[in-house]
Amino acid sequence: MLFNSIYFAFFLVIVYSLYWFLFNKRLSVQNCLLLVASYVFYGFWDWRFLLLLCLSTIIDYGFGIAIYNTEKRKKLFLWLSIVNNLGILGVFKYYDFFATSFAAFLNYFGFHANPGLLNIALPVGISFYTFHGLSYVFDIYRNKILPEKNFINYAVFVCFFPLLVAGPIERAWHFLPQIKQERKFSYRKSVQGLQLMLWGFFKKIVIADSLSPIVHSIFRDNANQPGFFLITGVIYFSIQIYCDFSGYTDIARGTAKLFGFELLINFRFPYFSRDIAEFWRRWHISLSSWFRDYLYIPLGGSKEGTKKAVINILIVFLFSGLWHGAHWTFIVWGLLHALYFLPLLLLKKNRDNTGPLAPHSFLPSLRETLNILWTYILVCFAWIFFRADNMTQAFQYIKGIFTHPFYATESFDPPMYYLPFIIGIFFFVEWLCRNHDIEFFFFKFKKSYTRHAVYLFILFIIVVFGSFRENTFIYFQF
Repeated sequence: MLFNSIYFAFFLVIVYSLYWFLFNKRLSVQNCLLLVASYVFYGFWDWRFLLLLCLSTIIDYGFGIAIYNTEKRKKLFLWLSIVNNLGILGVFKYYDFFATSFAAFLNYFGFHANPGLLNIALPVGISFYTFHGLSYVFDIYRNKILPEKNFINYAVFVCFFPLLVAGPIERAWHFLPQIKQERKFSYRKSVQGLQLMLWGFFKKIVIADSLSPIVHSIFRDNANQPGFFLITGVIYFSIQIYCDFSGYTDIARGTAKLFGFELLINFRFPYFSRDIAEFWRRWHISLSSWFRDYLYIPLGGSKEGTKKAVINILIVFLFSGLWHGAHWTFIVWGLLHALYFLPLLLLKKNRDNTGPLAPHSFLPSLRETLNILWTYILVCFAWIFFRADNMTQAFQYIKGIFTHPFYATESFDPPMYYLPFIIGIFFFVEWLCRNHDIEFFFFKFKKSYTRHAVYLFILFIIVVFGSFRENTFIYFQF
């Protein structure tokens, strides 16, 4: 079920009404309602994938208890859980990719190979709920949390519908206590939730969905585009994917607030980053921190010497690319970010920019401006591989930027001239909130009538300039 659909609007009103007005007296009944609602939400895509979600939930629930109850076979149960989770991912997401890649490798050396492919659809959100389960069993194994005995509570942790299909990737230590704690209706939290949802819909419907056809046209016909439009295409894609994914996160966090929950923050204005290390502390935070805690640190982090640290960084970014999809373009995208990151690591500058950005002035310093611009250029270059259909198209796109005529008016008629103005407003608001959260923007307006005017203005932009084609979110494919 899409957030930007009429079905979700009816679904949310019904579940919200039952949750607060009919089942508000008993926590266990509220949690049961959330679980049923989450299964309905997910099953709306394809009920067959719901069976896989339930199976994954049951297995990790059992392994969590088994790991806690035994000391001798603790590691065995951990590895069984890892094999189960990665096995599910491997079959549905990676088997065809590795089979065809290995066959191509053999064919290159003259050995004919024709592997049998599964050709099965990728279950929506499989990478997200798989990582939920993995983090849960890892934390039990490390004695950071106790296993959840109540299956309903654990199932809600895995399947809570706002975050089920595109995150953020929650942690058991953060979310399970909220599920087990009695929740009371909060007007302030509900207002904050609606504010986040409004901002998220603005980013998705007005900006991301409006940019989508322009980006698609430029990438599809990149061989005939002048250099200026190719540069515009990758800049527009950088804005599209950010507004699409962070828009989903805002809607998810806002929806969770309506039900009394706080989800992890997944974005902190990443395009204002002053280096790549800071970018990854601001972009898809729940994933980057997941890889840090459950892959980089267990591998030894940077404590075992420079050589091991370099290898660990390469592994983390390789897996980050693979997590996004079974294509060489994603692998190259991940390795590019590793190459961006390594100089900072080797020079011990990866923690230089952890403080606030321009805390004492409205504008950044010249040095900060240049660092932000250079970081953004590096990120955009890597986005070309992320967006391209294949490696051939990516290299053709890059070559075209440098070899095609810079500008040709007859080659492309850029539609929607209002978009740069709306994008400018969007980034202006983000800059105002650069050292806070987006809620800071709405509560800057002390008078209620001023806030209401801002709400109406955003609604007006959504209605007048929004795209209402019910486009899926980009990260649904991961």
